[in-house]
Amino acid sequence: MPDIATTAHKTVLLQESVDGLAIQKGDVVVDGTLGGGGHSEEIAKRFGTDITLIGIDMDQKAIERARERISKITPHAHFFRDNFRNIRKVLEKADLKKVNNARHCNRILLDIGLSSDQFEVSGRGFSFKRDEPLLMTFAEDPKEHEFTAWTIINEWAEESIADVIYGYGEEQFSRRIAKAIIEAREFRPINTTLELVHIIEACVPFFYRKGKINPATKTFQALRIAVNDELGALKQGIADGFELLAPKGRLAVISFHSLEDRIVKQFFKKLKDEEKGIVITKKAIVPTDEETKSNPRARSAKLRIIEKI
Repeated sequence: MPDIATTAHKTVLLQESVDGLAIQKGDVVVDGTLGGGGHSEEIAKRFGTDITLIGIDMDQKAIERARERISKITPHAHFFRDNFRNIRKVLEKADLKKVNNARHCNRILLDIGLSSDQFEVSGRGFSFKRDEPLLMTFAEDPKEHEFTAWTIINEWAEESIADVIYGYGEEQFSRRIAKAIIEAREFRPINTTLELVHIIEACVPFFYRKGKINPATKTFQALRIAVNDELGALKQGIADGFELLAPKGRLAVISFHSLEDRIVKQFFKKLKDEEKGIVITKKAIVPTDEETKSNPRARSAKLRIIEKI
């Protein structure tokens, strides 16, 4: 296991997102998805004690890593273990009234991508390259009664499984994969990630198995989104977050696939049409060629920023 202060995660669109927030002295800045802590660390380095920084993450280890790094830079950083969809509750806990005589914040950053640390060391089945339990939940200590990928794979009907894989993963062979899952589980439960990977590899066409991406990629994405209600969390998080922004406050969102980006883009357009916000990014900001070469996982990232009127 890596040391608590180390992280395998490479922060995506770091300078672009921090610059785009246009942080001012006295701001309350919320990092709603701490992950590897890179964005918060950069903000702390730039602004130090001139701002109040609030970090949110569901993973306690991520919080501990970020706290150890950032508390050395500024004492004005506060960390909460929660989902960013509960940003309203988190800000109540933070008691911002004591900070700036208001219950609003000034800048919010959401990096919706899964942290590399969760892929590498969580042991919860996010990666199709490791043989781990079929959990895929952001909850650090899943209990037996909690909803996991195992539930979907072993208990849901074929049509429902296919709908999830197609709807959340945009997987063209969703029906074929769902059928293969049903057939496999008739003999025994599907308990691990590699068991699922082997089922997928065996049922998709040869050309798909030999494509640029692993044939299990989209299925794993879909299961993770469904287990954690990621799209629901995104919708609630950006709606409540924007509402909690003070006038001239900014919300920046980094998304990693088309479903997320579509939600953000449509929400920002609605706010613009209602004359509630000014879209700062006319087009989504994407990583440079240099960044994608050094960090291939950044290739699908898109940054959008809006300012509250």
